[in-house]
Amino acid sequence: MTIEIGMLLFPGLTQLDLMGPHEVLARVPDTRVRLIARTADPVRAETGVTILPDATFSEIDRLDVLFAPGGAGQIAAADDGETLAFLRRVGATATWVTSACTGSLLLGAAGLLRGYRAATHWAFMDLLPLVGAIPIDQRVVVDRNRMTGGGVTAGLDIALTLAAQLAGRDVAERIQLGLEYDPHPPFQAGHPNVARRELVGEVRASLTERYAVRREQLERLSRVTGSG
Repeated sequence: MTIEIGMLLFPGLTQLDLMGPHEVLARVPDTRVRLIARTADPVRAETGVTILPDATFSEIDRLDVLFAPGGAGQIAAADDGETLAFLRRVGATATWVTSACTGSLLLGAAGLLRGYRAATHWAFMDLLPLVGAIPIDQRVVVDRNRMTGGGVTAGLDIALTLAAQLAGRDVAERIQLGLEYDPHPPFQAGHPNVARRELVGEVRASLTERYAVRREQLERLSRVTGSG
């Protein structure tokens, strides 16, 4: 039986949040990966890459796996009633509800993380309680059928973890080897735990406006839905 995997598209998503996991999940045997958007129009990612959906919200009745990426456009997506309604509808029956980066905030805005342990990009971890989630500072967090993780590149780890759940560890390891996913970053600067303190401050400062907008939005949604 084919495993149906649906990956959400919205304008302004971070394409690596999506394409890293897509590269892994499309290699899992007996799966069909769908790129799902509100309309069939091309979706422009945060850095300008254009992605073509192959399904719309109205064409999807159910999914085995629901995946949400993050990105600057996550803010507008969390204020879009059709997007939230789709996530709620499909997420209610999905075997796995998953995300990368700030995709977890989008799942949370749809009410799908209340009472679940979860992660997101390091700069926004303290926003998770606003959607009723319990923040866990790990690269991949699995709580029952929810699987979330850290920022952007953590999507590869999430997808490999999910591949093991769907098809077994041997399959996941074969995919990892085939993709030569053996990271040796040129700098120890990928997380506040290892990066220079002044660098963390600079990057956090660059995200101040986006952080403030997300906090205001999630506080507002929390007041409306009682998700906090």
